[in-house]
Amino acid sequence: MIKINKLTKYYDKTLGVKDLSLEVKKGEVFGFIGPNGAGKSTTIRCIMNLINKNEGEVFIDNEINDPSNILLKSKIGYLPSEINLYDDMTVKEMINYSKSFYNKDLNKRIKYLLSRFKLEGNKKIKELSYGNLKKLAIVITFMHDPEILILDEATNGLDPLMQNEFYELIKEEKKKGKTVFISTHNLSEIKKICDRVGIIRKGKLIKVSDVSLLSKDLFSIVYIESDEINKINFKYNIIESNNKSIKFIYSGEVNELLKKLSKINIKRITIEEPSVEDVFKHYYK
Repeated sequence: MIKINKLTKYYDKTLGVKDLSLEVKKGEVFGFIGPNGAGKSTTIRCIMNLINKNEGEVFIDNEINDPSNILLKSKIGYLPSEINLYDDMTVKEMINYSKSFYNKDLNKRIKYLLSRFKLEGNKKIKELSYGNLKKLAIVITFMHDPEILILDEATNGLDPLMQNEFYELIKEEKKKGKTVFISTHNLSEIKKICDRVGIIRKGKLIKVSDVSLLSKDLFSIVYIESDEINKINFKYNIIESNNKSIKFIYSGEVNELLKKLSKINIKRITIEEPSVEDVFKHYYK
């Protein structure tokens, strides 16, 4: 449903994203993860034609994403990382204004979303807390029942209860066959709702994997207690160590690791599958 081909964006001489290619399949929740400044929002703004690309192409539902394609835009629900709405409008007025862009009855859907996210219609937007402003943006994003949801740091500002409500909403949309592209720096979101994940670092996509496989195909976390720690002579990345024990990251087959350790007198050894957090730290160390 979303295909990005060799996307490159510079801000003058500052790199936003470089030669980024990925595909998001119909009906999946794709997580796009990286710290602030990694290129997540730049990628999404290029998808949405909010900024001009230097190079590359974006396809939505097998069509080139031309800014003038109104029909294609109607298939997308976009939630930006920064929420800017008309301060002098009430919540109800803002929703009615947004509703006017769609030629279908959205009243039932809007009522459901307002109730679900506990949002009052009569308050002025300038009076809303950031959390309530984010909830209003979620209602506007989801109210026209779009086929594709593009969500940039969607849960920032939501309290834990509303975050869980949002996760449940995403799961429901997935069951209906919707496609979701969500950027985040929150690893728990990836584990809770995503099918696949792309890791971006300094504007470059460095890994795409099924979430279920992400912690299995890279490395192991090894802990050893031994009086012969100094005899370990292969390549590894230390997590912590002293004269009697060591914890390190090992990349490679476990059987090969055991062969390498066979000549060392080991009192205790544990070999663990890394968590998603460990994998993320591995790419950002």
